[in-house]
Amino acid sequence: MATLLRGEVRAILQPAGTAQYTSAYCPPGVPFAEVRRGPFDGKDDIAVRPDADGGLPRHMSFSNGRIVYEYDGRDSKGRAVYRYAPNLSPSHRKVMDGVAEVYAEHALNKAKEGR
Repeated sequence: MATLLRGEVRAILQPAGTAQYTSAYCPPGVPFAEVRRGPFDGKDDIAVRPDADGGLPRHMSFSNGRIVYEYDGRDSKGRAVYRYAPNLSPSHRKVMDGVAEVYAEHALNKAKEGR
């Protein structure tokens, strides 16, 4: 668990909600539910520092800005909830293409077993 400095707020990273994944890229053969999954979902050892006006940052980025999470309010424990934002994440398309390859390989192996 992150040690909080004065004024900081605990945060948790979560899968994308409807607002974040609407019209996000999803290749053929991949269930749309896969679009929601972010690489850091569930990470809860994060702290954010409020802006000068007291509000929390709208976005949190990782991997040199290639993965973006968007602020989505607070949970019942008072933590700031940041949800994966596929439409704002430059790496999303490449990740989803990789997921599509895994699904295609799995389908091919399953078809071979069925022969």
